[in-house]
This record gives sequence, structure tokens and C-alpha cells, in this order.
Amino acid sequence: MTYRYVGESIARVDALAKVTGTAIFPGDRTYENPLWMKVLFAGRPHARILRIDTSAAEALPGVVAVLTARDVPVNEYGLQFPDQPVLCGPGSDKPGADVVRFVGDQVALVIAETEQIAAQACEQIRIEWQDLPVLSDPLQARAPGAFPLHPHQSHNIACELHIAKGDVDAAWSQCDVIVEETYRTPPQEHAYLQPEAGSAYMDDQGRITVHVAGQWASEDQRQIAHALNMPQERIRVIYDAIGGAFGGREDMSVQIILALAAWRLFERGIRRPVKIIWSRTESILGHCKRHPMVIHAKWGAKRDGTLVAAEVEVVSDAGAYMYTSNKVLGNAVLTCTGPYKIPNVRIAGYAVYTNNLPSGAFRGFGAPQGIFAAESQMNRLAAALGMSPVEIRMKNLLDEGDPAAFGTPLPGAGGLRRVTEMAARVAGWLDASAEGTMAPHAGDAIKRRGRGLATGFKNIGFSFGYQENSWAKVVLEGETEIERATVFIAGADVGQGHHTVVAQIAAEALDVPLERIALVVSDTAVTQSSGSASASRLTYMAGNAVKGAAERALAKWRDEERPAIAEFTYLAPKTEPFPSEEGIPFKPNFAYGYVSQSVELEVDTETGFIHLLRVVSAHDVGKAINPQQVIGQVEGGVVQAYGYAVLENFQMRDGYVLTPTLSTYLIPGVLDIPDEVETIIIENPDPNGPYGVRGMAEMPYLCIAPAVVAALYDATGVWFNEFPLTPERVLRGLGKL
Repeated sequence: MTYRYVGESIARVDALAKVTGTAIFPGDRTYENPLWMKVLFAGRPHARILRIDTSAAEALPGVVAVLTARDVPVNEYGLQFPDQPVLCGPGSDKPGADVVRFVGDQVALVIAETEQIAAQACEQIRIEWQDLPVLSDPLQARAPGAFPLHPHQSHNIACELHIAKGDVDAAWSQCDVIVEETYRTPPQEHAYLQPEAGSAYMDDQGRITVHVAGQWASEDQRQIAHALNMPQERIRVIYDAIGGAFGGREDMSVQIILALAAWRLFERGIRRPVKIIWSRTESILGHCKRHPMVIHAKWGAKRDGTLVAAEVEVVSDAGAYMYTSNKVLGNAVLTCTGPYKIPNVRIAGYAVYTNNLPSGAFRGFGAPQGIFAAESQMNRLAAALGMSPVEIRMKNLLDEGDPAAFGTPLPGAGGLRRVTEMAARVAGWLDASAEGTMAPHAGDAIKRRGRGLATGFKNIGFSFGYQENSWAKVVLEGETEIERATVFIAGADVGQGHHTVVAQIAAEALDVPLERIALVVSDTAVTQSSGSASASRLTYMAGNAVKGAAERALAKWRDEERPAIAEFTYLAPKTEPFPSEEGIPFKPNFAYGYVSQSVELEVDTETGFIHLLRVVSAHDVGKAINPQQVIGQVEGGVVQAYGYAVLENFQMRDGYVLTPTLSTYLIPGVLDIPDEVETIIIENPDPNGPYGVRGMAEMPYLCIAPAVVAALYDATGVWFNEFPLTPERVLRGLGKL
């Protein structure tokens, strides 16, 4: 079907403001006579605060207030489970709130006339500590008898999940080849463009108004209201322009403390806005990281490559608090056996509390870790059997109607074969697969070339029994024709172009020019919940909501209603939680995205340096609302995943961060990106997505790490079970260090 606006690569609606520097990010917002706030972080991975003395800080000229745990009405918060104090210290009714559990726990707030005075006052706060045992290894932390880190339970297992199908124990005897390995995936810093920043004040209607950058405005509002023990309507959250997120802004950072500061100052008769901007080091210490995982995998296959059995254990380092560890673990468990037909499966997953930085949402949300293990196993099996990586995948990929490891089919699973075949064809794999072998080594004696392949999948939308929903409102104005269409939508544009595709969908549904579409976004005073900018869901969910509201408003318009106003809340198909018993099939998700990626690289065997020459990334997107933005997502995701696989080496020791700056934690620069990234867009419409949309924002990230490892093996004959593949790690693997 041909559309007028859907499927067109129009310019982003925020492009001009961002390239001219007129877009207002939270740190850019200016006020007359503002106050500045600084946070005193714990600086210790595990200790009890016996006493806090703020008198010297309060006496410093220019200090307006110092707030501690005693000032927090309900001293707890958390996206999934409220296990984290807003401020750690004595005087709180929350059990365990006097204990800090990682170096970035927040202990006190100083509000002062200048940022410099506030920082100086933080240094004047005196704390009497009682150090507690530090658990930094999740395997040790989950062991029986380990020191419990939280008062709500006697052990450190934050979440435990299981999947079972068939008879794994009996199946091993049917296997001609068995591959058993332990894989370790690292933490990763989000490194978004703008560190955490924001401001707060009491508005003329008596609401605490908070300007921040986040991923789910109504959820921020809910958690602020809970901690302050206020009705939600007394809290207003507004998102300014957002300088990247990648999951790192899904959990709280400065939202609650800004609201707390504005409110407590107002109680003291001070009605001045409060502003905060974290430094890069404060950002690195203060927000969550990608979950490090230890994954033990044992897979077996027949001589012809048919998969027979898989047994996997996933141990995820949750860090100090829950954040989204239960949901991330769920995704890792679902993906750790890949998109394959395996009749006998047993999976156990554990998220474990430690005294490391909390682990939370990050692009891919557990799937990159699970897929790294799954695709590494597939590539090892292919090598052991003398098969092409393409051939073994095509033999075992799930087809439409085939049950996955969790017992139910993947909707639209036919896309798996299409993306794998297209990636293989464009990257030149099919010639090699016809020979039944991997591509031969290339390059000279020092610089060796190789290529690798991986295929993956991930959910679209929230999972495991949550009733996915998204709200939108459309207002049509004019007399004889629609002169203006205002779309109210809360979905956060974190750089992915969400507001642009919303405008395109609205223009298509209303059949009005794009220039007549106006957007009112991410303001809890006038927008209800559209859900989070996560799970590759916003185009699917908010697109359905906008399309529904537009169609309702258009019907009213045709009935001569002026202005025509309509709201619509889209409810996605229902999903199911993990069953309480193993072996029970369940439907964890309502939609999936599918991806296959081929990587060609060159490795210098004298220096250990890896350079990506070419990446082919094939995606089943359902329908590309804006193809140019899809390509941008792919290119950005590939570079970010390259950083994860090769460059970014986040280091912690005994709960302390050893890489707290971007000079010690290296992210990809312009000279690090692959020479060529080729995007293949496949449109296999989802029947429930708006105009067939499937969703794809996280998919370009999923398969790069296992494809790079496979390519490195192809080049050197050496397998690597952990990354990042820094020069030192590569040289050690090659036996040169």
C-alpha cells in the first residue's frame, strides 16, 4: 500500500533547533536568582551511617539548606521494587535506610547560592561510618551464608527464573557433539551526551514542577509523589530536550531530590528555583550500568547440525538495588538459547544483589548478553561440525508456529529466515556456505582478516504479564478544513526521532500536511502516560495511540464538531508472566524484532588492535515509518555495540569504580567506527502494529559482539569467551602476553 507520509524520510521535527543550538536541554534552562544543589555521594560501597553532622556545612556563607534522610517523608523508591533510599542515613522510618550499598548512594543535599559553594559545603559534612562486608562478586553473593545486603530478605538473590522443556538429561546421549562453555559479559556505561541535570520550583498553582530528561514522565511523577507522600497532581514533570538515554534515564537520578529541595525550601518561605547539573564523574558513579553476566552454556547437536539439547545458567549482577534486574533477567533467559528449535531445554536465571553500581536498563535489555552466549555456542558448534554458520542457522531457525524455548511461538518468526538469508547474501556468505566451510583466513602474516555472523531477536513492548498501554489526544481546529492538528503525546524523544514518526503517523491518519501537525509532549500536566521510551516500543505503542485518537477526532470533525477532540488509549495484546512451575508454556511478549548481522574485521596480531571493515545489518522492521531514521538507528546501534564488544572497559574493584571519567573509560570516536555499515530493511508487517510497524531501535545492538568474536576466530583460530576485546585481551588470547 502506498502512503503519503508513512514510509517517507522526512526531516526530523527537532532538527533545526538542535543543529542551531536553540533546543533547550535541562542544563540549559535559566532562571532569575536560582539556587544550586550538589549531592554528597556515599563514596563507600557498603557501610552504616551512625551519625551525620551538617553543622559546618550549614554555617558556610551562601548555604541555604542541607537536607538528609530525616527530610524525606517516604524514604524509598524503585521502578520495579522500592528497595533504594532517596537519601541514606539515620532518622528514617525505612528499614535499612541508614546503610549505603554502593559508592553512588546519595547521602545529603546542599542547596546554596552557587554551585561552587554547594560543592564546598558537601566537603564540610562529617559522617561517622561503620564499614560492612563488601560483596562485589555475584557468584559469591548468591552463595548460602553470604552477608545479606537488604533487610527485606535473608539472601542476595533478587530474582530467580526457570524454563524447562523436554528431557535434557536423557537428550545428551543423542548428541554427536557437545559444546560447553562459560561466557562473561561486561558492564557498560551509557555515556549519553548530557549528564543528569534539571531544575525544580513551586509553580503558581502550588505544584512542584520538575524539568528533567527522562524516559517515562508519568512514572517519574509517580515516584516523586510517593517519596514526598503527596498526591500525584501536586507534582508536574516536564521533559526538556533529552541528550540521549539508552535506558540509563529510566530509573531515578535527580528527579526526586530536585522536587524534595523545592518543596522543603518552600516550607521555609524560600520560593526560588533549584538547579543541578551532574559532572561526568557524578553521572558515571550515580546511575546504573548494563548488567554484567556470567552465562554457563552446554549445547548438543547431531552430526548434521540439528540441535538436540541446551542447558544454560545465567547469573546477572544486579548491583546494589533492583532497578529493572528482574525484567532484564527475563530477557536474558528468553534469548540465551537463541531463535532456534531445540526440543530439550533447561534454563536457570539468577539476578544477584552486590555492592557494585546498580545494573539497569540498557539498549537490548538483557538480550545482548543472552544472544552473545547463544550465538557463540552456535558458531562453536558450526566450527566443530565443519559447517557454515549460515547453514547451521538455516537448519535450526524457528519458523512460524514453532514453539520457542518457553513453549509458545514467536509472532512473525518467518522474519528470522529472511534477515539471516539477506545478511548472508549481501555479505557474501552464501558462496562459502555452498562449500560447507567458513571463509578462509585472509590478510598477511600480521594483519589477519575474518568474518562472523549472528542472528537474534528481542521483544517489542513490555512483557511478562504487564498490560501494555499508551495514551494520546488529538485536537482538530479550523472551520471548513483542518487548519491545525495538535497531538498530545507523552512519549520521550531521547534522540531516536520519536516525535517525528508521531507527526508522520498523525498526518497520515488525518490526511493533512505535516506542517499543520503540532506536538505537545512529555508534560504530566497535559499528557497522560504513553509508557517508557524503552523496549523498542514507542513507535508501535504510541503510534497506535496517535492513530486511534486521530481517527476518532476525524470522525467528530466530519460530524461538524469544532474543535474536534478525541483521546485514545491503545491496549496491546496480553502477555503472561513466568510460570511458577517449570515446563508450562507461556506467552511472555506480544511482538518481536528480528536481526541478523555479519561483521568483517582486521586484527593486528602484533598490537591486538581490531578494526571493523564492514558490517551488514538486516532488520525485519514491519514497516519503516521513516527509513532514514531506521538507518540512523542501525548505524548508531552498530557503533555503540562495537564499543561494548571491543573498546569500553568499565572497571570496578571491591565496589569502587576505577574508570570514573571518559579519559579512563573510552567510548568510540569517529576513527573507531566501521569503514562500512550496510543497512537492509525488510518489511514484514506486524498485524497489530500501526501501518505494520514492528519496532527495531534495540535490534542493531544485539548481534555485534558474537559476530565480532566469530570473525576474530575466523582470523586467528582463537575463541574468546569474554570481552571487550581490548588489545591486551586479544594478545593474551593469542598467547603473546
